[in-house]
Amino acid sequence: MNKIRHYLTMALLMAVTFSLLFYPEQTEESFTYFPPDPEASFQSADTSLTLLSKNNGYYKLNWKTSSTLDRKAYLRQDISLLYANGLLVGKMGKGWKQNTDTINLQENIQYQESANFKSISYHHAELHENGHITSVQSITNDELYVVDSNFSPLKSFRVPKSTDEKEWRDVLDKLTEERIKHSYDKAVETYAIMENHYSVYLLTQFYQFTDAALPGFSIEDSRKIIGRLWEGIYKNYFLGVRMKDGTYADPANSTIPVILLAKDKSHLIVISELSNGEMMFLRQTIQYQ
Repeated sequence: MNKIRHYLTMALLMAVTFSLLFYPEQTEESFTYFPPDPEASFQSADTSLTLLSKNNGYYKLNWKTSSTLDRKAYLRQDISLLYANGLLVGKMGKGWKQNTDTINLQENIQYQESANFKSISYHHAELHENGHITSVQSITNDELYVVDSNFSPLKSFRVPKSTDEKEWRDVLDKLTEERIKHSYDKAVETYAIMENHYSVYLLTQFYQFTDAALPGFSIEDSRKIIGRLWEGIYKNYFLGVRMKDGTYADPANSTIPVILLAKDKSHLIVISELSNGEMMFLRQTIQYQ
């Protein structure tokens, strides 16, 4: 496996339908990819993390995501995932809203140690007009480092501006990387994955492709790939992971999903280690129609 620091710089994932080892038979309506609407667009979409006060040993982090479409949509939904040092510490989503243009989500998260927080959000709208169904999608993110030390005041930063902040960034990045590498290595051993057949990426980097094509693909194909990715993430991760015994596991404290894209473009694998030590293993077959 290449150094994680190098392969975290971008993400690439193709998806059509999930062919899963663990497939939650959820009854909630899910995201469904439809061709992009040529006229509709998001007027605004944002995800933000803000450090608040500290009390009784815990500090609060304000976590927000919102989006506004330029018209009312038949269906709207936004979901957001929040990771601290590589582990899922929160997820937001209020379910499907009809005939609306705007969604606002907000939570205050309590935490007790220094951490690198990463949040990624998916904004989705489904439009029905003249017998045609189209969609609009966007991805937003935010990242924040919080330093909670007995030797200095509580502080946060996005880009380090001092030697001390650079050292904290390096320490927290290393913690995240080692945690993800451990789960990756465990999956490679458990499922006998042939590493040299795959390129490896992280889910939290997909915001880079909101308005840009995935490397080697057209904008149209990229939108389809990303939309279908979130279909699977929502049904098989956000709503819960089906375990071998048929029960469902909350993804809380699971590692950031790692994406293994087959170099022959035939399939991809999504893996994450759950809090109970079991692995989530999702396999997608790539189709080109």
